[in-house]
Amino acid sequence: MTPLLFVPDDGPTREATRFGEHTMTYERLATAATALAARIAGAGRVAVWATPTPETVVAVVAALHAGVPAVPLNPKTGTRELAHIVSDSEPTVVLAGAGDPLPPVLEALDRIDVDTDPRDSGAALPEPSPESPALIVYTSGTTGPPKGAILPRRAIAASLDALEDAWQWTGDDVLVHALPLFHVHGLILGVLGPLRRGGSVRHLGRFSTEGVARELSSGGTMLFGVPTMYHRLAEALDGSGPGAAGLAKALAGARLLVSGSAALPVHDHERIAAATGRRVIERYGMTETLMNTGVRADGEPRPGTVGAPLRGVELRLVEEDGTVLPADATGPDAIGEIQVRGPNLFTGYLNRADATAAAFTEDGWFRTGDMATRDADGYVRIVGRKATDLIKSGGYRIGAGEIENALLDHPGVREAAVTGEPDPDLGERIVAWVVPADPASPPSAEELAGHVAAQLSPHKRPRTVRYLDALPRNDLGKIMKRSLHA
Repeated sequence: MTPLLFVPDDGPTREATRFGEHTMTYERLATAATALAARIAGAGRVAVWATPTPETVVAVVAALHAGVPAVPLNPKTGTRELAHIVSDSEPTVVLAGAGDPLPPVLEALDRIDVDTDPRDSGAALPEPSPESPALIVYTSGTTGPPKGAILPRRAIAASLDALEDAWQWTGDDVLVHALPLFHVHGLILGVLGPLRRGGSVRHLGRFSTEGVARELSSGGTMLFGVPTMYHRLAEALDGSGPGAAGLAKALAGARLLVSGSAALPVHDHERIAAATGRRVIERYGMTETLMNTGVRADGEPRPGTVGAPLRGVELRLVEEDGTVLPADATGPDAIGEIQVRGPNLFTGYLNRADATAAAFTEDGWFRTGDMATRDADGYVRIVGRKATDLIKSGGYRIGAGEIENALLDHPGVREAAVTGEPDPDLGERIVAWVVPADPASPPSAEELAGHVAAQLSPHKRPRTVRYLDALPRNDLGKIMKRSLHA
């Protein structure tokens, strides 16, 4: 397997990372990472205080060099959840920036401050086995305490190489993003992706439309973001003046605009395309599977879809009774759970053999819990999570996603989420949670129901509408639907 850290052919002086004014060449990154790797070799597992800084990059690359599994920690995690992650993963060392204050729950661990510019490097270490654990990334824990997904080097390499194929990703690409570095999207795709290609990553530290415009206008070729970020870009593009014009020009000049971690509303797709002439493409993955599908760089950008399966990934849709939908079962009514199989999958949940066994079928397919339909050409359309987004109403199986897109197409709706709740007549009734564009004059429930019925069909109209000031979202922009009902 090609080492996860790649030194480009034109020499180690090429820029690898940039965080604000702080840049690291490949040579400097390799020196810092190998020096730290020598200190942590044989450490068992290491925790990484994953701030959006170059110290996090050095820490993770050092762990990869040393063959030591790294456990990225979200600095915003609450005390109880953080204590669970630490006790479950049992790291012996925590790697952090020299100025980072750490919470008391980490005090029992040896601390190593990461030096991004050491004088001497460590000795080169042998490349670990492809099946050896590279990262242990904890899931969001929506149905219980977070579980640690063990990601082997093989899975990271397979996903990044499949994206190289799909997106024609090369060492000439400069990736711009502002994603957190404790999760798959920002860390694996957003940092290890460029480093595996010999390219560069520019991290904004904190997302801003001005930062995106600046970096894309000065050499950035790709932008990774979550729907919340693209929504803010769309809002800024709707403005007038040189800022909106400069942003439109910067986005139009990018080779790829990629959204992930949640569905990008069709309304935002269209606003960005109208202002820039550039379509945002989407992909679909999970912590446990890394990347499963993606719209190709040379493919058709189609709002509402996440593309076809990536190279090496097998994907099927399965009904609740276990029946596998045939490949030619397409269209909005052929809904099934996505199951995947391939080299991109994790090896299991740390300390949770029971959960690992439950996550896989007997023949090795991973049950994602995501519900989807397929277009005739294999493009996948996610309709939501099996637990929260599949609504059974009046004998119909309805995906929340298409209703949310219909609501967002109404000019009076700024944000929308759709859930189901028990109904004595229908089984479940459709509930719309709406953030109005004008809080002083929100569209009526009757108006919204009629709007959805006209766009989709009458049985998909919301029976109840609840108005909110904002929808609850996590760090990656996903709507936390369980919090709505709570």
